[in-house]
Amino acid sequence: MNELRKLVLGMLGVAALVSFSAVARAQQQPQPLKVTKVKDNVYWVQGGVGSNDGFIVGTNGVVLVDTKTTVDSEKGVIAEIAKVTPKMVNTVIITHSDGDHVNGLAAFPSGLTIIAQENCKKEMEASAGSRNPAPQDRLPTKTYGKTDKLTADGVHIRLYHWASGHTSGDTVVYLPDEKIVFGGDLLAGAPDRAETRIHVEKQGSAAGWIENVKGMLGLDADTYLTGHGEMMTKAEVQKKLDLIQDKYNKIKTMVAQGKSLDEIKTSLGAGQSEWRTAFSGLNRSHLHGSVEKELSRS
Repeated sequence: MNELRKLVLGMLGVAALVSFSAVARAQQQPQPLKVTKVKDNVYWVQGGVGSNDGFIVGTNGVVLVDTKTTVDSEKGVIAEIAKVTPKMVNTVIITHSDGDHVNGLAAFPSGLTIIAQENCKKEMEASAGSRNPAPQDRLPTKTYGKTDKLTADGVHIRLYHWASGHTSGDTVVYLPDEKIVFGGDLLAGAPDRAETRIHVEKQGSAAGWIENVKGMLGLDADTYLTGHGEMMTKAEVQKKLDLIQDKYNKIKTMVAQGKSLDEIKTSLGAGQSEWRTAFSGLNRSHLHGSVEKELSRS
């Protein structure tokens, strides 16, 4: 029973904790690129194929946060940057290793400074033999462990990795002068819903997600830019944290009481079809089968 409890908490408990399918659907419908000026030199790009991007115009060049899924879509972002400034992108910060954040790196010439958390680089390297590999000739050129402090083209930047949340290599990008946070996919989906995406196969965890979001909220920031969805205020991020923390605590309590997986699903109002959809939307249906097998042995 201990193995089952660990499995429910560490894997399928996470699936009950969050509604993956709503986030996945939001990512499957490309929209025209939309550039928003957030503050003086900070811009946010929504739409296209893949994640939201951000860019900061520095003294001599441009710092980019994340890229799109495809080269064509990222070329669209490059064209939008050119409408704002003649300066070229010379630094890219990657918030995590998912293809919809890194594959657009192939749109840039060699010689870029690419910055990521050390586990992100490992995940990108490990993807080489997969169906959707990260561009192996555009791997991070600089990595860090827990925190990093840098100035790129006059832009003061702080990087944080508090724990494995969405993946094992998440980076939170903080601009202290502008009071802006780029949350990557640690922030995705609507702030009034207990949903996010956790990649268990990349050692992500709900507990780590909670730790990361608490860390973000501890920063002196008023604008939080998401990996998918709309930008958030500090109050909206707090609301999302409260909703997910509440659901996480309920799961922990039920597991401690020895509740079965079906009882947990029923209590949380998640039907069988919804449970399976959550996994099929992430191509993680094998996890559902593994838990059913564990349940059958208990």
